[in-house]
Amino acid sequence: MNRCPLVAGNWKMNGLIVSLAEIAAMRTVYDVGLKARVELVVCPPATLIGLALDIATQGGLGLGGQDCHAAASGAHTGDISAEMLKDAGASYVIVGHSERRTDHGETSAIVRVKAKAALRAGLTPIICVGETRAQREAGEALSVVGRQIEESVPAEAPETIVVAYEPVWAIGTGLTPTPEDVAQMHAFARERIEAQLGGGKSESVRILYGGSVKPGNAGELMSVANVDGALVGGASLTAKDVMAIATAYR
Repeated sequence: MNRCPLVAGNWKMNGLIVSLAEIAAMRTVYDVGLKARVELVVCPPATLIGLALDIATQGGLGLGGQDCHAAASGAHTGDISAEMLKDAGASYVIVGHSERRTDHGETSAIVRVKAKAALRAGLTPIICVGETRAQREAGEALSVVGRQIEESVPAEAPETIVVAYEPVWAIGTGLTPTPEDVAQMHAFARERIEAQLGGGKSESVRILYGGSVKPGNAGELMSVANVDGALVGGASLTAKDVMAIATAYR
């Protein structure tokens, strides 16, 4: 299946107005040839999405949110709905990131409802799954990720959804699984997505790898079977680093 790779940059709680210059700088590298090979999306804090829209659109980049509430509107102080993200110019939204699961106690059931909200608003959810170091060392990595996929991915979701495998122990640590481990997990994830969606839809679902992706390891990681791109954290904060990752697809 010819799945167009996706590189999505998750800025997390980083970025001020001055940071928009990094998005502008990405445009100079994201030329016609690279656009034909990889889709590039930036997920800045919600405060910058509207301000970044013109800059990103002019360069052919997509924008995404980092989370959304399940409801379209209401008395939820401090929350942002998928509809609001869509209205601001986003086309994607990350749901179920391990930092949300850990810091905010989000369960896979909550993640599934948020993924449904994203689809309702016309956004593409990037649904995150991944095991902790303790779970991997206990031999539970596959079962944990399989259960997260089953409980987080809506059974009625279209094949346009994105799933991101992010081993929790690799996020921001500089550690990464071996290419063999990544290949095993991504093949397993595609099997579980097929079991969840059926009808051969899994062949069109892009599965990203995330967790200490950087210019030095991007080429190796992005060439692993069933890896359809990357969800990039810290390295996405500068145009130089994120574009060095994206250009692995040249």
